[in-house]
Amino acid sequence: MAMNLPSAGGEDQAVSTINTTPLVDVMLVLLIIFLITIPVANFSVPVALPKLRNQVRESTPRDIVISVDARGATFWFDSRVAGDEALADRLKAVAVQDPQPEIHIRGDAHSDYAPVGRVLYACQRAGIRHVGFITEPPPKG
Repeated sequence: MAMNLPSAGGEDQAVSTINTTPLVDVMLVLLIIFLITIPVANFSVPVALPKLRNQVRESTPRDIVISVDARGATFWFDSRVAGDEALADRLKAVAVQDPQPEIHIRGDAHSDYAPVGRVLYACQRAGIRHVGFITEPPPKG
C-alpha cells in the first residue's frame, strides 16, 4: 500500500488511497495460470470404463477348467498340459463341438500374467468363443 502526501499548500491531512495495480497484476497472472492448466486436467479421449460386475454362474459338466499355478504350469482339469502346442491342439478339438463348451481359466494370484496370456492366446487360435475367469468372491463384511 502506498500513501499519497499532498503537495505544499494543500490540506494538512494525508490522503490514503489503495494502489490496486499490484492486486490487479496478481489476479491477471492467476487467471492466466488457471486458463492454461484447466485444459490439461480434462482428458481428451472419451473412454467408457467398465463397471464392476460379479455374476454368479452355474458350472455345467461340459465346461472345461484350465488352471495356471503359481509357477506357471498349465493344467487341463487336474492333468498337466505339456506345452502351449498341446493346449492348442486340445482346444482345437473342443472348438469343433456343437454347442461349444465354455473355457474357465483359474489363474493363481501369485503367478505372472504371461502363462494366463498364453492360455488366452491358445483359446483365440483355436476359435473358442466363450472364455471366462474364475475368481474368489471378496469377503463379506
